[in-house]
Amino acid sequence: MSQLYYPKPNEWERKNPDSVQMNTKFITEAIEYSKLHENKLSIKNMQMFTRTASDTKEPHDELLGPVQERGELTGMIIKNGYIVAEWGDVNRVDMTFSVTKSFVSTTVGLAYDEGLISDLNDEVHKYMPGEHFNDQNNKLITWDHLLRQVSEWKGNMWGKPDWADRPPVGLSFDELENQKYFKPGERYKYNDVRVNFLALLSAHVWKESLPKVLKQKVMNPIGASDNWKWHGYKNSWINIDGQKIQSVSGGGHWGGGMFINALDQARFGYLFLRNGMWHDKRIISEDWIKKASSPGSVNKSYGFMNWFLNSTEDGTDKKIKSAPSNAIYFSGLGSNIIYIDWENDLVVVMRWIDSDYFPGFIDLILKSLK
Repeated sequence: MSQLYYPKPNEWERKNPDSVQMNTKFITEAIEYSKLHENKLSIKNMQMFTRTASDTKEPHDELLGPVQERGELTGMIIKNGYIVAEWGDVNRVDMTFSVTKSFVSTTVGLAYDEGLISDLNDEVHKYMPGEHFNDQNNKLITWDHLLRQVSEWKGNMWGKPDWADRPPVGLSFDELENQKYFKPGERYKYNDVRVNFLALLSAHVWKESLPKVLKQKVMNPIGASDNWKWHGYKNSWINIDGQKIQSVSGGGHWGGGMFINALDQARFGYLFLRNGMWHDKRIISEDWIKKASSPGSVNKSYGFMNWFLNSTEDGTDKKIKSAPSNAIYFSGLGSNIIYIDWENDLVVVMRWIDSDYFPGFIDLILKSLK
């Protein structure tokens, strides 16, 4: 077997698609398809964009973190480690919205690998005692519950109550505050407030800011640039052992989150394509990747945040018909997507495509394989 290729910092070798057994004609078709199905939504008015994201007029929709206007539609295709196609501005630092959640879960994975978290079925209150566990239901929440978005955590994080994200339409504040909560592990609910709670927990376990942990443990070793920034909120500063740090957000719902370019996203995806290795250095364990890419019992299309599996929620069908069953992707609003396909040795980064057309885009790329 030939030695695997890993790009050096500030370098990434390009190859013609035909040289890695991909049909150039179909690659060109895939690129044109993505351009035809760009998400045209502007985010100059971020207040409206956050509401549009959830199709509701959310309460507590005020922004707390930085935002910026989006860039142009951008994409990259990496086959066997080599860039075989790129379009748009791969160097532009852009908001990546909920792909940030995959960085949050990675910091938890690193803590698990280093023994800072002994068991993912541990109740998290044992790792951060305090007011966030005043509700008795909250004391039953485990790391696994939070990672799979089935925690039902009840509370307020940085001025946002848990019910403020994607609430049922037509309910009053009183009804929202007094709605039924399920037992942890019983209901899947995509919820950015609870993601921010997990980010806070991870920071307490590390006793350090998550951007610093990520930079030292992942981004520097994989040769990422220094251009990415991971933001929190203006009111999310905390004190851990006398050190003032900002607890970061897990997305851009109220601003903040990871601002990053496509090249660095591709390196992050390529790390997982290589099962946590970079050259001969182990960055994150295969055990963690196996756990992260395994389906939950409530939602079989979701692993750990934000590992979307190629499955419908009930596990009866594939979302991307031509893709392998074990392919996964990290996904955020926009859509911002990192697709990882072990069987075909592929990483695809796609930014600002209409999410309805992403499966068709991947279908065309897989059609190009000779």
